[in-house]
Amino acid sequence: MEKLKLQPLGSRLIVRPIAEKEVTKSGIILPETADKDRPVQGEVLVIGPGKTLENGQREKIDLKVGDKILFEKYGADEYKVNEQEFLVVDYEKVVAVIK
Repeated sequence: MEKLKLQPLGSRLIVRPIAEKEVTKSGIILPETADKDRPVQGEVLVIGPGKTLENGQREKIDLKVGDKILFEKYGADEYKVNEQEFLVVDYEKVVAVIK
């Protein structure tokens, strides 16, 4: 994958969505046209510098590139850049790091 030429502003993250399993628990394979939920998991690709706090310092973001995260269901905006799909997630919408 070529180097991503996006730099998020403030406390935003650029995330690659992690696809949900395409097979149900009972073994039924879901087709591409099936209505699927919005992604809630992803891999952090780029981290913004953090928002500016009232004291003039930057907010510390406790994530690193490569972390797999869980975020709120409607906490991400979807974008397509150079035929690749990405999510932009605000740091405040991240609920957990997947270990």
